[in-house]
Amino acid sequence: MRAVSRLVDVSINTVTKLLIDAGEACSDYQNRALRRLTCKRLQLDEIWDFVYAKQRNVPQSMKGRADVGDIWTWTAIDADTKLIVSWMVGDRGYETARRFVDDLSRRLKNRVQITTDGHRAYLDAIDYAFAKDVDYAMLEKIYATPVDAQSRYSPPQCIGAKRHTVIGNPDKKHISTSFAERQNLTMRMSIRRFTRLTNAFSKKAENHAHAVSLHFMFYNFCRIHKSLRVTPAMAAGVTDRVWDVADIVRVVDEFEMREAA
Repeated sequence: MRAVSRLVDVSINTVTKLLIDAGEACSDYQNRALRRLTCKRLQLDEIWDFVYAKQRNVPQSMKGRADVGDIWTWTAIDADTKLIVSWMVGDRGYETARRFVDDLSRRLKNRVQITTDGHRAYLDAIDYAFAKDVDYAMLEKIYATPVDAQSRYSPPQCIGAKRHTVIGNPDKKHISTSFAERQNLTMRMSIRRFTRLTNAFSKKAENHAHAVSLHFMFYNFCRIHKSLRVTPAMAAGVTDRVWDVADIVRVVDEFEMREAA
């Protein structure tokens, strides 16, 4: 944000306000556009980051606040179209899982197969949102214990995985979270706030959520997927053309006009 402020010679407060406006507009548009989707296979995951300070470094005066410390972005990706169907920024608890999966269920037109990792919050959330109208499996990966030198900077080595059918009759060939995990990498590479070991982390939870919303707007509607040769939104039938940044600006302008009316 400071780089943008210097490049265009405006106050950083102006850039921050633009981020807020764009984030709200992108969230509102996708909330309305991503409905009655005909997805077949979804993969759910959550990615860690922090706001203001890492949890162990949160000042004593701020301890207990939900807007500082660890923060998680929950995502649901369509394995076929690579569309990010739904996302939510919050903690990693059961209540956030419920709200996330309930929002996801309201965007789907038909029965789907869902795969998650071994996070137990999904069990209650998916049962609450879908009841028996879903084919749900859980993929639990088994990791080796890293040596001390590797534990800080390198992910532990995956040495196996267990597949569990939880609800319905999921196709075992498609019990996977690979696309969701690859999407986590895309987020870390594309959103500066997710970069590890830098001072680029978010200072406010609200701005963090706005940046995520803006990223998914570009990812879903503007970024051509290398293997699909179209954008995820085109592959999912949400739009019939590749968007550019001018289209996102138009969405922001229209949102501001509606808010002002």
